[in-house]
Amino acid sequence: MFTSQCDCLKTVKESIGGARPIDEDTLSSVAVLAERLEILKKTSSLFAGVAFSDDVQGLADCEMISAIS
Repeated sequence: MFTSQCDCLKTVKESIGGARPIDEDTLSSVAVLAERLEILKKTSSLFAGVAFSDDVQGLADCEMISAIS
């Protein structure tokens, strides 16, 4: 699981930095990280104020749009 988490973080980081294209893997990684963040927020109030950066939130918005289309 730790390797998978690192892969998601690496994929998103590289996409934001321009080292890799924003593709289905990127959007899937953002979705996984968003789900994990929501679980953390439900687990403890310590995470209530945690949010994605504007760049990652933009990718998350793209993921939601592609899911609707």
